[in-house]
Amino acid sequence: MEDLETDDGYAFELARPLFLAADDRIAFEDGRLVVVRAGGERLTPAGDWCTRCGPGARRRSRTPSVEATSR
Repeated sequence: MEDLETDDGYAFELARPLFLAADDRIAFEDGRLVVVRAGGERLTPAGDWCTRCGPGARRRSRTPSVEATSR
């Protein structure tokens, strides 16, 4: 993946693409993306928050307060 979009117009753009395995879980903790691998390893990939105002439109933003997890 290259970025994650929230339902409220924010996106976390990763500094480098990240491969997610089938049992990986993602969450946001203190504004940072956290990936927990099936074996318990925790990764915090580098990236920046931005807002998406429309298709392809991006604007850097302060870290929103969101709680999101994958299913």
